[in-house]
Amino acid sequence: RVMSKFAQSKGWKKIAVLTDVKQDYSVGLAECFIKDFTAAGGEIVKEQKYSSGDKDFKPQLTSLKAAKPDAIFVPGYYAEVALIGKQARLLGIKAPLLGGDGWVGDSLLKVAGSSLDGSFFSCHFSADDQSPRVQNFVKAYQSRYGEVPDDMAALGYDSAMILAEAIRRAGTTDSGKLRDAIAATKDHPGITGNISIDPERNASKPAVILTIGQGGFQFVETVAP
Repeated sequence: RVMSKFAQSKGWKKIAVLTDVKQDYSVGLAECFIKDFTAAGGEIVKEQKYSSGDKDFKPQLTSLKAAKPDAIFVPGYYAEVALIGKQARLLGIKAPLLGGDGWVGDSLLKVAGSSLDGSFFSCHFSADDQSPRVQNFVKAYQSRYGEVPDDMAALGYDSAMILAEAIRRAGTTDSGKLRDAIAATKDHPGITGNISIDPERNASKPAVILTIGQGGFQFVETVAP
């Protein structure tokens, strides 16, 4: 939903989708993106699929290019995304690629080079976010551990603080009462955004949009679901 909203905010009306059919993560993100984007009046001009471990994506990308999309949603993992980015540019595709946190990996930019420059993906946290809450966390973390916090550090901190707050509200660590207190979490002021637990017990919270350029990831904005 976050990437769909971001695409809409950029004025992109026609999106193509390239899904890894072997990964529930990729399939789930694709389904959710398509549902939200089309409900908002956007058009999915073409869908193509691949499988984890594939190396050649030219047939799928050639088909997607012919549909002339404003952007291509590629909710896969970094190993394949790096190759997809390189091959897309070799085929003359200029549309930006869009993705999720599965893009984050040590080899993404090493393999992709500059081919993913100008593309965007959603993530949980960025130390470059200038909000006071984030910057205070970054400074405290660096002071304690001597390094910049990553997504897992921020998510771990938020999880621990939600648990501590639930214990305070429940007044006990009794499992049943603590479960109910956690489920009742609303607008917890987390490092990764205000967090509420929805009826399905998922954490409903914003995501960060990052872009790729100058050999790294840059913070763009925070988008609520």
